[in-house]
Amino acid sequence: MLGMAEEIRDKCTSVFASFSEGGLCRDMLGRVAASGFEGVELKHDTPRLHAAYREVCELIRQREVHVVLCHGYKAGLIGLFAARKCKIPAIAVSRGWTGESPRVRLYEFLDRRVIRWADQVVCVSHAQAAKVVKAGVSESKVSVIWDSVRCDRFGVLRLDARNDILGLFPHPPGNIVGAAGRLSPEKGFEHLVDAAAIVLKQSPTTGFMLFGDGVLRRALQRQIDRLGIGNQFVLAGFRSDIDRFLPGLDVFVLPSYTEGLPNVVLEALAAKVPVVATAVGGTPEALEDGVDGYLVPPGEPQLLAQRIMALLADSEHRARIGITGRQHMQEKFSFASQGQQYYDLLERFSRLAG
Repeated sequence: MLGMAEEIRDKCTSVFASFSEGGLCRDMLGRVAASGFEGVELKHDTPRLHAAYREVCELIRQREVHVVLCHGYKAGLIGLFAARKCKIPAIAVSRGWTGESPRVRLYEFLDRRVIRWADQVVCVSHAQAAKVVKAGVSESKVSVIWDSVRCDRFGVLRLDARNDILGLFPHPPGNIVGAAGRLSPEKGFEHLVDAAAIVLKQSPTTGFMLFGDGVLRRALQRQIDRLGIGNQFVLAGFRSDIDRFLPGLDVFVLPSYTEGLPNVVLEALAAKVPVVATAVGGTPEALEDGVDGYLVPPGEPQLLAQRIMALLADSEHRARIGITGRQHMQEKFSFASQGQQYYDLLERFSRLAG
């Protein structure tokens, strides 16, 4: 949303409001301020949702807001009610549902019901739009606006990125296969570990690294140790600076069971890194099989390994499809396109609201 706001800053004013989440919002709000926008850390959060509702209503009135964009179940719940109270339109943004835990499944159950009350629902992929319609939202209220990525973020020299990565391994590998995401069941990273064991039998100098943290970190580490690949498979933890590592990878892998539109795939393609990913959710909308990477069914580590090995075996092929992937991002997933689509939507609803 920050990139979109930057794209249309000369056409409208954007104010970012976030629940505190124990202070976790401050990094994002810092970036908002650095980009020249107003960022507001709400004083009230769960369980004081009624107080949060009153606070958002007051913010809407003070800033003379014309349209509210809501991200997530809590923002949707509070934002939609506040918009109704202030008699302005509310647009919900639906990024995807993971069902990763009982708690998350409860939140997503609420989200499916809350978005029915939105004046419009923006989905990040056509696959997510189908799920939103199935949840009971009228097709006439559903729009698809793809997420975007700035390709110039990945201008780091590949050699520099490579050296940064090599420093994370106990023994420097030859080829490097990377992955990133929340370490939770829906991401399917256990299949990447199994695929790595298969690849390493054929290519023992390959290194695998997984950026991210989550509830499955210990289970994944035990799996890695059990397969005897601890020196070649590194759990790198959560990193906020993953941009500087991506250009140094030879292949990027995402073995998810479900996705809305995975930003990390867009980023890997923008960094000229070929991608092997599961054909789930909106991923096939970003990645064309055999053109800028490969698509495989979820839960198939053998096929995952085969596609990884096919890319590792041919450096010229990797380079060609890496260039194609970046061109794909520049043509179809630019912030200029995303910003214009959001502006057209915001202008329409602002006009309807008078």
